[in-house]
Amino acid sequence: MDVYSDIGNVKGIGPKMKELLNCCGIFSIIDLLLYFPRDYENISYRNNIKMATDGEKIIINCRFLKSEEQFRGKSGKIVTKLMFTDGETIFYGTWFNMPFIKNSFIRDKDYTLMGKIKILRGELSLNSPIIIQGEVKKEENLIPIYPLKENLKNPYLIKTINYILSQIKIDENMPKWVVENNNFVSLDKAIRNIHSPKNLSELNEAKRRLKFQELFSYSLKILMLKKHLNEGAKGIAFKISKELVNLKEKLPYDLTAAQSRVIREILIDEKKPIPMNRLVQGDVGSGKTVVALIALFNVIKNGFQTVLLAPTEILANQHYAEALKLYEGFDINIELLTGSLTNKKKLEVKEKLLKGEIQLIIGTHALFEENVVFEKLGMIVTDEQHRFGVKERSRLFNKGENVDVLVMTATPIPRTLGLCVYGDLDISTIDELPKGRKKVETYYIQQRAKDKVYNFALDEIKKGRQVYVVCPLVEENEKLELNSVEKLVEQLRNIYFKNEKVEMIHGKMPPKNKDEIMKNFKNGEIDVLVSTTVIEVGVNVPNASVMIIENAERFGLSQLHQLRGRVGRGNYQSYCILVSEIKSNKVKNRLEIMKRSNDGFYIAEEDLKIRGTGEIFGYRQHGDNGLILSDIIEDAHLLIEANKEAKLLLKSNEENDIRLKNDILKKLTLSSKYICFN
Repeated sequence: MDVYSDIGNVKGIGPKMKELLNCCGIFSIIDLLLYFPRDYENISYRNNIKMATDGEKIIINCRFLKSEEQFRGKSGKIVTKLMFTDGETIFYGTWFNMPFIKNSFIRDKDYTLMGKIKILRGELSLNSPIIIQGEVKKEENLIPIYPLKENLKNPYLIKTINYILSQIKIDENMPKWVVENNNFVSLDKAIRNIHSPKNLSELNEAKRRLKFQELFSYSLKILMLKKHLNEGAKGIAFKISKELVNLKEKLPYDLTAAQSRVIREILIDEKKPIPMNRLVQGDVGSGKTVVALIALFNVIKNGFQTVLLAPTEILANQHYAEALKLYEGFDINIELLTGSLTNKKKLEVKEKLLKGEIQLIIGTHALFEENVVFEKLGMIVTDEQHRFGVKERSRLFNKGENVDVLVMTATPIPRTLGLCVYGDLDISTIDELPKGRKKVETYYIQQRAKDKVYNFALDEIKKGRQVYVVCPLVEENEKLELNSVEKLVEQLRNIYFKNEKVEMIHGKMPPKNKDEIMKNFKNGEIDVLVSTTVIEVGVNVPNASVMIIENAERFGLSQLHQLRGRVGRGNYQSYCILVSEIKSNKVKNRLEIMKRSNDGFYIAEEDLKIRGTGEIFGYRQHGDNGLILSDIIEDAHLLIEANKEAKLLLKSNEENDIRLKNDILKKLTLSSKYICFN
């Protein structure tokens, strides 16, 4: 059986079932083998049903005795009740609206049933049990639970995957020395055990092997991509413009040593005849934008067009205003291209761009459109690069030829992890804040004492300041999250801020509405802005002096730090107050870290060590990097080890290793799924 053959070739998979599997992204046999369970049920085997507790899910061998009379329950459903014995105890199987189920059993014949125990007035019953075929383990029974869509059923997936695994043997595809050095089980055993583990120990070993395999392949892919780009592509060698001196003199402040160092690193890249591919990471307020504008200025003065891409309109407008101010007097035409522009204005901007009349275009997703064409594109800067998908970014990069690329992020990550995550990028770090910036005073307080917090916020509003309130994080449930923010807004309006203007912003709002509210808040027309989990990154509201975060224990440290960075951007003393249910020393220690430090890099290191709820990046890494099972942050220790082994493989001259490297190089454009497991 060829694992790359069509899923419809498998015995028992007809056209309808093939269509259902296709809906889940399963088109070939390998797709199904890599369709890993999302969870497992640990079901106990019981010799005697009396050993089970109410609500426990069990597997039991029993004998069918007889059918009881069917009746209609209080809910109107037809109840079918059948009597069984385990050899010692009589119990019942109960099914709802399944009158035909009694035809599945023959009197005095033995069966193995799986179901949930219900004990009512001394009577034992199994609710809607299913018949288990084949041999049953007498210890742990880990039943895989798969992600399901449409009418696809879990038992069908279990049966089909087990059938396929009975017909094939999966070849090893990682270097033998990597498997041996890390004491991994074989790929064949790992895939079998993740779908049908005998016990938790086997399951954990399988997960460790498969996660490492993904991260090893991920590391190898980006390392080889960087090597390929550096060796193969010819870029534009830009000269250093003499006008840079004049631009620096025009700055209303002195650059920090860190900003100057990063600018030098970028300019050195711009001089090289290979495309720049650099990441600038810097803490909130460290001055990344001015660094980017200086880098763009040099490319513009070489006669090329440039792009500054922002994730939201309000951030694009903010960059536009800053660029106009900095470039004034240097004969640079700057334009804005966002979704809210009129069609007439958009066409006008696009025509100017095509003719080369615009030197810097600042915009949002509108820049990805096909009819956005450049005469001579030289450099692209992407702000908050994680907010754009790989396909989106590549659409923009392909508008030029071997252009220089600079990506920026305000999310500091530990250096060791950064070298793995951004292995295809050179990394520059702005690890110093501008002089004179006031530290945001951070406090934490128990939930029951939050009246003090809102009274303090009201005093700040009376002084003319503004307040952010971030409502509790409700993970992966947009409806609950919306209810949560609406309830909080109502409470704030009715209890604490009766005479103040309170508005809310949440992820389900259309981008236009979100931008409008953020614009009104920035202009001082809103006193209190209540947000769900993420307030627009990078938006500068100098008058906002208070950040209140409800249920702070539910956030990762780095996400709390990002939220805190929304205040302290003006001349006023600012405050971040963490409202929390402090029920353990772990929670208290995490909040103490926030109280004592404003250093994003230190906080990122601590976040990585203790791994509370939330993510270092404030978002999941799955999807954009093609990983199926592993997570770059949660499995950081495995990523660092996998990255080391990938570097060793790159240096290896062993025949098998060279063959593997060549194979991966050919497949760099394919899905990571196939790179990882082919």
